[in-house]
Amino acid sequence: MTFNNETILVVDDAADTLSFINDTLEQAGMDVLVALEGKQALMIASQIRPDMILLDAMMPQMDGFATCQALKADPKLADIPVIFMTGLSQTEDIIRGLEVGGVDYLTKPIEPAELLARMRVHLDNAKRAAQAQTALDATGQQLVTVNRLGRITWATTQAQASLTSILDDATTLNAFAAQLIAWQAQNPHIGSSFNWPECDLSFDYQGLTNQGDMLLRVEDKSQEQGAPKLRQRLAGITERESEVLYWLANGKTNREIALILSVSPRTVNKHLEMLFPKLGVENRTAAAAIALKILAY
Repeated sequence: MTFNNETILVVDDAADTLSFINDTLEQAGMDVLVALEGKQALMIASQIRPDMILLDAMMPQMDGFATCQALKADPKLADIPVIFMTGLSQTEDIIRGLEVGGVDYLTKPIEPAELLARMRVHLDNAKRAAQAQTALDATGQQLVTVNRLGRITWATTQAQASLTSILDDATTLNAFAAQLIAWQAQNPHIGSSFNWPECDLSFDYQGLTNQGDMLLRVEDKSQEQGAPKLRQRLAGITERESEVLYWLANGKTNREIALILSVSPRTVNKHLEMLFPKLGVENRTAAAAIALKILAY
C-alpha cells in the first residue's frame, strides 16, 4: 500500500495514541501533524490544510463531533475527509459521527493495517473529488452541496469566493443552516430556489449527490443589475471593467475577483489600471466609493 507524502492531522488527547498513530503513518510515508484538542485542530487545519484528519470523538472542552461540525461549516476545509477514532462503539455514536460529516469510523484499539487500508480508500476518493472540482471550476460555475444539517459540504472555488465574505462567522453560519433546514423540510423540487434574506444570493436546487447532499447552483441576483448599472452610469467602461468594479465595491480582493470571473489576478489588475484613469481616481478605495454611490440609488 503506497502513500505519497500526504499530510495527515491526528487529533487525540491521549499521548500514547498520538505516538502510536504518528509512528504508523510516518512508516507508511505520510507527513503527520498532531493536535491535543478540537480548537487547536481547527487552528492547524486553517493554517496547514491537511489531506485527511483522524479525529478522536471523546475529548475535553471541544469534542470530536463539535470539531467535525466546525470543519464542515468552513467551505475552505469542508472537503477534508475525517475519520473518527474512538472507544465508543454504540450504533448511535457511529451514526452521530457520520451525520456531522465523518467519512468513516474506527473503534479503538486501532489496528494499523485496517487504519491504513481505510485511509487509502478515502484519500483516493478525495483525490477524485478534487479532480472533479477542478473540472467544474474550469467551467466557471458556482456550485455548492449542503447536507441535511444545512452545512456546506463542498463548493467550487468561485462559489467559495462568493460565500466567504457573507458566511464569515458562526452566528451567520448557524442562521444560514437553520434557513436551509426549514427550506429542505418543504421537500423542494428540482429547479426551485432558496433565497438567503441577508444578501442577494439565490441557491437553485439541481438534485441530490450520491451521498444524499443537495447540489445547489449559486446565483448573485445583485450582480445581474449591479454591473450593468455601473456600465450604464459610467461612460467609457467595458462590460468586464464594470464586473470588476462591481466586485471591488463588494470588498473582494483581486484574487477573489479573479476566481469569480474565471480570469487571472493579473488580468483583474490590468482592468483596474484601465479603470482608474476613466474614473479619475488613483486607488481602489476611491474607485469603490464611486461604485457604491451609484449602486445605492
